[in-house]
Amino acid sequence: MTRKPLIQLFLSRQEQLENIDHNLQLVLEQLADLKRHRFGRSSERHESDEQISFMEVDGKIVFFNESEAVAAEDDGAEPEAVPRRKPKKKQGKREEDLAARFGEGGFKRLPDEVYRRYGFTPAKVEVEEHHVKVYAGKKTDEIVKAPHPECLLRGSPVSPSLEAAVMNAKYVNAVPLYRQEQEFERYGLPVSESVPG
Repeated sequence: MTRKPLIQLFLSRQEQLENIDHNLQLVLEQLADLKRHRFGRSSERHESDEQISFMEVDGKIVFFNESEAVAAEDDGAEPEAVPRRKPKKKQGKREEDLAARFGEGGFKRLPDEVYRRYGFTPAKVEVEEHHVKVYAGKKTDEIVKAPHPECLLRGSPVSPSLEAAVMNAKYVNAVPLYRQEQEFERYGLPVSESVPG
C-alpha cells in the first residue's frame, strides 16, 4: 500500500472514532438525565428562591421556578397547622345499618358460597379399637361371638392403612424399612423391620 491510501484510511478511521465518541457522549448524557429524573429529588422546587430561573429552548423562554419564587415573595409566614379531630362514632350505628339493610323485606337467604382449601395433617398414629360382642348360654356352655373385623395379617395389629403407608414409603418414596422403623418410633409406635417367622 502506498502512503496516500494509508493516510485516507487513517483519517476515515479517526472520523469514525470521533463519531463514536460523540454518540457515546450523547448516550452518557441521556443516561445521566434519565437517572436524575428517576432517582433525583422528588420535589420540583428549585434551589434558588430569590430569582426566577429560566432558559431558552428552541427560541422560547422556559421558566423553572416562577410559582415558587412568587409564592416566596407573597408570604414569608408558614400557614398555621390546624389540629384535626376524628369525628365521634354514633353508638349503635352498625346495628341500625344492619337492621335497615337486612330487616323485614330486605333480603332473602341464598345458599352459602363454599370455598375449599387443601390442608395437610402430618402422619399420626391412631389405635383402632373394635369391640366384638360375646355371649355365653345361661344353661349351656355354648359361646356365641359376633363376626370380628377382617384383618390383613392374622394375629397382627397392622391395619390396612398402616400397611399402605409402609408400602407407599418403601415402593413409591424409596424410604428404607429401617428409616421407616425410626419414623414410627418417633410417633410412639414400635414397629419392627423384621417379619416375625
